[in-house]
Order: sequence, then C-alpha cells, then structure tokens
Amino acid sequence: MEDLKPIIARNLTALRQAAKMTQSELAEKLNYSDKAISKWERAESLPDITVLKTIADLFGVPLDYLVRENGQPEPEPERTEEPEAAPSKKRNRAVITVLSVLLVWFIATTAFVIVDMIVAHKTFFHFISFVYAVPVSMIVWLVFNAMWFSGRKNYPIISLLMWSLLLSVTLTLYACGIFAWQLMLLGIPGQIIILMSSKLQYKKRDGKKEKKKKEKKKD
Repeated sequence: MEDLKPIIARNLTALRQAAKMTQSELAEKLNYSDKAISKWERAESLPDITVLKTIADLFGVPLDYLVRENGQPEPEPERTEEPEAAPSKKRNRAVITVLSVLLVWFIATTAFVIVDMIVAHKTFFHFISFVYAVPVSMIVWLVFNAMWFSGRKNYPIISLLMWSLLLSVTLTLYACGIFAWQLMLLGIPGQIIILMSSKLQYKKRDGKKEKKKKEKKKD
C-alpha cells in the first residue's frame, strides 16, 4: 500500500492540473477538505476506494489509471492564488447576479411602457409584466445562487419563487373575473415540502462533515 501513495499522488496531481482545477475546487467537488487533497498529492495518505472511484469518474478515467504508473512528468509546483482573488471573484459574481435581476426588471418596464403607449385605458394587464417580473427574478437569482453561492440560500429563494408565482397566477385569474384564492393554499404543502427537503439536505451535509472529520483523524 505504501508504494501506491506516490503513484496515486502523481496521477491525481496531473489530472487535477490538466483540468485546471485548484485543490480547493477539487476538495469542494469531493466534499473533503483541501488539506486532505494536499496530503493525498504529497503522498502522505491515501483516499479510500470509494473516493478513488469518485475521482476517476470526475476526471473521466478508469479506476486503475489512478493506481498505475502512467508516465506523467513531475507535476509543476502548485500556484497559489492572490489573497484578493477569491473575494474579487465573489464580488464579480454578485454584481453579475444583481445585473441579471435588474435586466429582468428593465425588460418588464420596457413591456409596460410599450403597452401603455398602445392601450389608452389602464387595466391590470398594463402591469402584468411587473407582476411576473417577481417570480422571473427569483428564477434568475436561484440559477446564479445554485451555480456560485451557498446552497443554503436555495430553499428561501425557492419559497419566494413559489409564493410569488402563485400570487401572480391568482391575480391574473382575478383580473379575468375568476376569484381563485384557493390557489394560494397550494403554497402550504409546498412550503412544508421545501422545509423538509432543506432539513434532509442539511442532515446529508452534516453527515459529510462528520465523514471529513473521521478522514482527518485517520490522516
């Protein structure tokens, strides 16, 4: 087993660098700490077989690729990112998210202006673009949050999306002469499902954190 450590270390480092992935990014994908990744790449410890299989699937190679010599050159020294890089990246992502949401409202305002110029008498449908801009904004926010930010915020955003969409549909039907307030009742079981899903997800994450702690103790 001792001979496998340097082999796996070289293969793992080469695959990660070829994918232009940092140790932190790989750690996040594997739900391990970057310290564990560093130890694997320095041949100080070995990941277990399930983690090796996950790594192989992640990089699109067979499992035995990781445990045999593949003739890679010695890996280049790890490049450390500037301390300001991570906060700057988060700030740029936050700006992009805000601009995307503002774009939704710009389109809604444009639609309102066009309708207002064409139709003389104001009705509910003059403002329908603003009504549906709320759930659309939630969808845009949810997409960017799922890609770039904390997964814990997904559930509150989903809740806002559900309630705003139900309210939008209810108001639209009311404007058409149909008073369907009962639609809002659908939000109650929907909210319960969202809350239960969030708790299950948090329990799953807590289990992964516990697994990391055990891995650290083993190392």
